[in-house]
Amino acid sequence: MKTQNTILRALARQPVDRTPVWLMRQAGRYLPEYRKIRYQVKDFLELCKTPALAAEVTLQPLRRYDLDAAILFSDILTIPDAMGLGLYFTEGEGPKFKKPIQTLADIEAITVPDPKTQLHYVLETIDLLKPQLTIPLLGFSGSPWTLATYMIEGGPSKTFSKIKAMLYQQPETLRLLLEKLADSVSAYLIAQIQAGCNAVMIFDSWGGILTTDAYQHHSLHYMEKIVKVLKQHFPTIPVILFTKNGSQWLELIADTGCDAISVDWNIPIGNARKRVGDKVALQGNLEPAVLYAKPDVIKSEVKKIIENFGDFPGHIFNLGHGMQQDFDPDHVTVLVDAVHEYSRK
Repeated sequence: MKTQNTILRALARQPVDRTPVWLMRQAGRYLPEYRKIRYQVKDFLELCKTPALAAEVTLQPLRRYDLDAAILFSDILTIPDAMGLGLYFTEGEGPKFKKPIQTLADIEAITVPDPKTQLHYVLETIDLLKPQLTIPLLGFSGSPWTLATYMIEGGPSKTFSKIKAMLYQQPETLRLLLEKLADSVSAYLIAQIQAGCNAVMIFDSWGGILTTDAYQHHSLHYMEKIVKVLKQHFPTIPVILFTKNGSQWLELIADTGCDAISVDWNIPIGNARKRVGDKVALQGNLEPAVLYAKPDVIKSEVKKIIENFGDFPGHIFNLGHGMQQDFDPDHVTVLVDAVHEYSRK
């Protein structure tokens, strides 16, 4: 790893010589070398389940860019797939399930997967990566609420009508599913850490569709439960929480015991820092579409965020959400180099 483990120091809110940077979806379709590997397999899921290829894809952006962390190449839906729901991917439509959750009996039938057997390919990918890395490796999972949305809707949704109907009509049924998912995510992240991940992140992609009360009871409650389990086993391993469109709940998220909050672009990061103080580190929060801009604009936007955060410890630069497939790879070089240049100043 780099001499000072910059990103781990930032997550611990310790001084660093430059702001560390990594990017959500930093390995992916915007890279021509990724597309070359993707065409070698029949679908995205096969790529995730082939450790040698998943490890190679994880490493690809590190060869191009001076990034401060690697993030394991996988998918948030590995857990429901391991539960037997029949995950598959269709071109242009995203993930879908052959056997979505529809009834209480469906929920009672699923069990918490054993990561070492049903998700062994993820752990094998970590085993392949660790000897090749000189920077920290981040593991991750989807949040229980986000996983439940896909499992009940059967795939992506614009209205989330099925899971919201269950939330308000059968809240106890939904809670049973969320409890099983919280146990599953905890076991999965524990296994990732045991395999060698230096920090983990929970992606709550759809928590922002909820009311404050529903968010607290059906999303945040279960993420807090996972954080507590992880901290009991690994008190020094950083845990990052990310709720897309969740900036109104920063104080609540900070109270979970997590080490860092990833912030989208809907709030100036300086405002977020003032609200949470030194309780947690903050990650973010460049609007991904800025990468469509010319290099001088990218540099300017990077500088704004670094200056807005201020001269305080505990900032990890990132996007407010994931990379898009049509981004220019050279623009990512501009972004990463600008983060290090301006933060050193």
